[in-house]
Amino acid sequence: MINITLPDGSTREFDGPVDGFAVAGSISEGFVRNCVAMEINGKTVDMSRKISEDASVRFITRKDPEGTDVLRHTAAHVMAQAVCNLYKDAMLTIGPVIENGFYYDFDMGPISEEDFPKIEAEIKRIVKAKLPIRRKEVSKSEALDFYKDEPYKHELIEELEDGTISFYSQGEFTDLCRGPHLPDTGYIKAFKLMKVSGAYWRGDPERPQLQRIYGTAFFDKKELDAYLHFLEEAKKRDHRKLGTALDLISFHDEAPGMPFFHPNGMELWNALLAYWREEHRTAGYVETKTPIILNRSLWEQSGHWENYRENMYTVTIDDTESAIKPMNCPGGMLLYKRKRHSYKDLPIRAAEIGLVHRHELSGVLSGLFRVRAFHQDDAHIFMTPEMIDTEILGVLKLVRRMYSTFGLGFHLELSTRPEKSIGTDAQWEQATNGLKNALEEYGEDYQINEGDGAFYGPKIDIHIKDAIGRTWQCGTIQLDMSLPERFDLSYGGEDNEKHRPVMIHRVIFGSIERFLGILIEHFAGKFPLWLAPVQMVILPINDSLAPFAEEVNASFLQAGLRSKVDDRTESLNRKIREAQLSQIPLIITIGEKEKAAGTLAIRTLDGTVKYGVTRDDFIAACRENIAQRKLELDLFEK
Repeated sequence: MINITLPDGSTREFDGPVDGFAVAGSISEGFVRNCVAMEINGKTVDMSRKISEDASVRFITRKDPEGTDVLRHTAAHVMAQAVCNLYKDAMLTIGPVIENGFYYDFDMGPISEEDFPKIEAEIKRIVKAKLPIRRKEVSKSEALDFYKDEPYKHELIEELEDGTISFYSQGEFTDLCRGPHLPDTGYIKAFKLMKVSGAYWRGDPERPQLQRIYGTAFFDKKELDAYLHFLEEAKKRDHRKLGTALDLISFHDEAPGMPFFHPNGMELWNALLAYWREEHRTAGYVETKTPIILNRSLWEQSGHWENYRENMYTVTIDDTESAIKPMNCPGGMLLYKRKRHSYKDLPIRAAEIGLVHRHELSGVLSGLFRVRAFHQDDAHIFMTPEMIDTEILGVLKLVRRMYSTFGLGFHLELSTRPEKSIGTDAQWEQATNGLKNALEEYGEDYQINEGDGAFYGPKIDIHIKDAIGRTWQCGTIQLDMSLPERFDLSYGGEDNEKHRPVMIHRVIFGSIERFLGILIEHFAGKFPLWLAPVQMVILPINDSLAPFAEEVNASFLQAGLRSKVDDRTESLNRKIREAQLSQIPLIITIGEKEKAAGTLAIRTLDGTVKYGVTRDDFIAACRENIAQRKLELDLFEK
């Protein structure tokens, strides 16, 4: 008799060995049709796996994220089968599941997206055949013999420990794989090949270049259609494209991975940082600035030279080896240590918009999202241990207030000690418990990421959600008890004894450059009035009205508005259209009637036109909207 325990605590009894289909079928026929894999005592396996002793079983269905991974894992094999059927010289390497899809690398002649319809047709044929997917376990020597003519698979098997090795087969196609997989190829209801690129075997440029084909798959065609629509929307919002169209940023070969900000980009930058400074002053922060080059001894003292050296740029000055800072923290340590502190001085909340440089491989550079030079909105909070909960809560409340200004939601993740770290077990336990306590008091759900903390302390990562549902990791709160010890920081306590402060590292925007890239895509270039690089453009309808337009513009500039006059010898309709394409929130047309009446005609991006607005009323409405940093342009709503 075999007892199967289900997640709800109920049990099923079977007379002998039983597979997942039989167990799921004992629940209901409808349920078994939705199951794609199962967990036996926490290990994910195929539905066909036999259970020969008492076990706890959880079924993975089409609705579960793990179910989608199983689907895409199988889809990668189906794509590989299709490619091998069509291209007899193709040799298999690896084909993992990745975010939103999968890829497979082949050693074969060049192919392009023009070949995709042919490959997709073969995939469709394999799916329609509903080929059963079978697992087979063999010895290492048998596996090596099977792949004696395929060097990539042979290499992978050589590196495995002795023991059984699993293959999966569907029809005449067999691949080396741990599994699990779908019961048959017919479970794949919707798929699409996405792109093809070159990739070196195991990322080594000294080894063969392969053809990497990317694809995605879903259990339902509606889900695929929704995903493709999402990609089209994301493509329209690409900050690199919009950054060029709106004349915000550019990149140049002379400084790879280091963005150039144009005048419009600097207006956006300055508006963002003005808001940042206002919020931080209100929250009790002071602003500091530290050098970007510091000598090697400092980085050795901080632990960065040992733990982060491969990401740092170095330079020799006066025969002394130095580094361009990849982080602002060590400079912050020196600032704290410049004088004695009392417990009455704490907490000290010291913020810095610090320019840092980190070496990133050229292949991963991506617009403002992955750069080599960027600014962090850093802050270091020095405090007593008793202040941990209060200060972390203060940061979380500041995070909520600032992200909500942009209409960004967020969720929290707690990351614990990584394998490569500094500090004692006791320090890590105290720091981790401090973050957990603050999160519990904050009252929002959070996820735990074991082993994903910074090398000097645990952290809370803040993932924001943009207008089309994408998530981005921006803010982070790191509790550090190691650096204060390494730098021998102290404060005088109430008992007149020296004590070690606890320190919080935190960023809210993270990288200013990356956050601006996110905002460009979040707003699709249609910034709220307070952020817009050019808030309004004035269009005189003929040359004789240009002097009056300049007078109006001067009054706007004096009121602190970002405005300009477009008096080019182009048609009015063309200038309106160009202003709309430049996403300028307010378009003001001035004719003889407006000049005589002392009023303005105001056009917004949605095509609404408001006539007869006095200049004073317009300025007052704009300033109120900007002061409140509203997301909506509600200048004349009552």
